[in-house]
Amino acid sequence: MDPKKRHAELCRIIEEANYRYYVEARPTLSDEEYDDHLRELERIEEEHPELRTRDSPTQRIGTDPVSALPSFTRRVRMLSIENCTTAEEFASWVDGVKTFLKKEDETLRFYVEPKLDGAGLELIYRDGALETAATRGDGLRGEEVTAQARTIRSIPYHLRGDAPTYLSVRGEVYIAKADFEALNARLSDEGAEKIYANPRNLAAGSLRMLDPKVTAQRPLDFFAHSFGEMEGEELATQHEFYERARKWGLKTSPLARRCEGAAAAKKAYDDLLAQRDDLPYEIDGMVVKVDDFELQRQLGTRARSPRWAIAWKFPAVEKATDLERIEVNVGRTGALTPVAILTPVEIGGVTVSRASLHNQDEIERLNVRPGDRVLVKRAGDVIPKVVTVLEHRGKRKWKAPTECPVCGTAVERAEGEVVARCPNVHCPAQVEGRLVHWAGRSAMDIEGLGDKLVAQLVAKGMVHDVADLYTLEWEPLAELERMAEKSARNVVDAIARSRTRPLHRFLNGLGIRHVGERIAEILAQRFDSVEALADAEEEDLLDVDEVGPEVAASLRTFFARPEVKEILARLKAAGVKPAPVAAPAKGPLSGEVVVFTGTLEKLTREAAKARATTAGAAVGSSVSRKTTLVVAGEKAGSKRKKAEELGIRIVTEDEFLEMLV
Repeated sequence: MDPKKRHAELCRIIEEANYRYYVEARPTLSDEEYDDHLRELERIEEEHPELRTRDSPTQRIGTDPVSALPSFTRRVRMLSIENCTTAEEFASWVDGVKTFLKKEDETLRFYVEPKLDGAGLELIYRDGALETAATRGDGLRGEEVTAQARTIRSIPYHLRGDAPTYLSVRGEVYIAKADFEALNARLSDEGAEKIYANPRNLAAGSLRMLDPKVTAQRPLDFFAHSFGEMEGEELATQHEFYERARKWGLKTSPLARRCEGAAAAKKAYDDLLAQRDDLPYEIDGMVVKVDDFELQRQLGTRARSPRWAIAWKFPAVEKATDLERIEVNVGRTGALTPVAILTPVEIGGVTVSRASLHNQDEIERLNVRPGDRVLVKRAGDVIPKVVTVLEHRGKRKWKAPTECPVCGTAVERAEGEVVARCPNVHCPAQVEGRLVHWAGRSAMDIEGLGDKLVAQLVAKGMVHDVADLYTLEWEPLAELERMAEKSARNVVDAIARSRTRPLHRFLNGLGIRHVGERIAEILAQRFDSVEALADAEEEDLLDVDEVGPEVAASLRTFFARPEVKEILARLKAAGVKPAPVAAPAKGPLSGEVVVFTGTLEKLTREAAKARATTAGAAVGSSVSRKTTLVVAGEKAGSKRKKAEELGIRIVTEDEFLEMLV
């Protein structure tokens, strides 16, 4: 194909994939396919430099650094929004809006949207093309960050459809919680001097990097929420702007909605607050706007904020308090975790007196000492954490224990790991942790066997491992604290019912390192019993989709331990027989072990795997002697070569699809 035509086609495919993935959250290409297309585009541009334009998807990796960010003065100020924190304050604002408009007896329509805790950004599009991007700054003057913004894949280079001739769209640049934690962990592992305190600081700092290539390495995202100026288009409401913005290819919050009256807005606030901890990004409130643009014009603005909008803030999730001392918890894997004991403080309606400090490296990074004034953050149901030190008051640095605080065994810290561990598998704290994990809902789901009862069982020597649970009788249990005959019988019955839990729950309950719920399910689908998994060779394990060398090594090490073999034998003798996963329905690929390689044209990689599984096949991630079929797309590499060496049948994508009929 002509390089110019292929270049244009690849640009279209990649930008369409960016839109589907980052804006619509409906990916059309697998990661491998996307990377293959991008590599091909880079190769064409290397061979034909004249085809490399400013709008090429390859430029999202960033351009050359600058010595300073240029200043940008906008034509329409980016205003601040007045805050309120209570239902009474919100009702007062609504009453004020109605009074100003002389509509005291009417129901106003509002448009509400999450208030992202990110960095403000304005994008200017002229004739549909991205021309300039600028930070918020003081509202009138910001910094131009066009090169940096162009690295963000959810920001389109060109608006779609019938876009305005001129549009200054405003929104928030943010980083998802999971991406923030992963990036901070990587920076910490690399020994970086600066670890970011929260996603907002990281987003703002990344956007203002002098080197756009660094910005490109940060997982930034963007939500549009309003506009400053618009030419060539007339809109009547905020709701209409959101609808049009989506059609133009701009990403907007899926949680934004219209509300008829203040009561509906209050309901929206309550709904959003309930979702807050489960959202993939940080929000700190809800923005409420009068929906009608004509009414907004009538309401006008104060010195720095509009009368037609208010930010209804959520209860604080960060508070200052004193760190009284540091204690160490020992988990089921022997990991020693330092915990901050705090002067109790209420955060978001919950009294917090403990916070995670993670490990010794984290304590050193924070430079935190007993007695310091600290900022504590609570998010969701997880244990709160110390974010930063506000004032150093402690005089002595905390030193990690060299012995387990529970059993006195000398602790160990493996090379390359940040966690110190107690190597004594009989340590009471580890025993308790393993028992509680085994009884958990995602494992054997033994109702009534909580941490307090487990602590008594271990302290009195009644249980030493999970196999001992199945020898318990109700009479001794009834004599324990807070127990009686009925509750004791219920616990024994619950233990008995767990004997036939599904295999994947059993595997998760064993607490194998690197094997959580997801990997346990995958393993249970491939191996029909614990014995089959325990006897599996490394090659068999690596042949399982999503199982890599680290997981395979962990499985082999776990099942080779004498104490594990003994516990499994005792569980079997006690009648614990995990139920195997139901065999897949018979299909045209029953008995086949399929591996996909290369770029498929008609199916995404995930869709192809799903079709193979539905047809009765097992899907592998690497080619081995167990593999029976390899489906090779374009640019198939080492997997195809290995399949040829092993004499494994290789088919094209079309041949694979024919086999499904």
